[in-house]
Amino acid sequence: MIRHIVFFTARSAEDRDAVLSGLSLLTGNPHARLLEIGTNAKTDQLGNAVDFVVYGEFEDEAALAAYKAHPLYRQSIERVRPIREMRIAADYDTETAAKRPA
Repeated sequence: MIRHIVFFTARSAEDRDAVLSGLSLLTGNPHARLLEIGTNAKTDQLGNAVDFVVYGEFEDEAALAAYKAHPLYRQSIERVRPIREMRIAADYDTETAAKRPA
């Protein structure tokens, strides 16, 4: 399984609702096993720059590629990119991830 995590910061406080609305388009994309859009609670004392988190789980790389090729993904990018300040993305395969022993 592939985990896809993306962090976003809005360009300004006035853009936050529009960024969240644009990211929420992604929840209609049928290629994710699980997809969540969350607002950062900003409770970490070492840094709270992130406004929103997109968390997705995909069966495999092909499913993630299909998600990124879907029209809703493109629509979300078109709405969010002009009003976001920062975007950081990471994808990893759970089969190769370091895990705590059971």
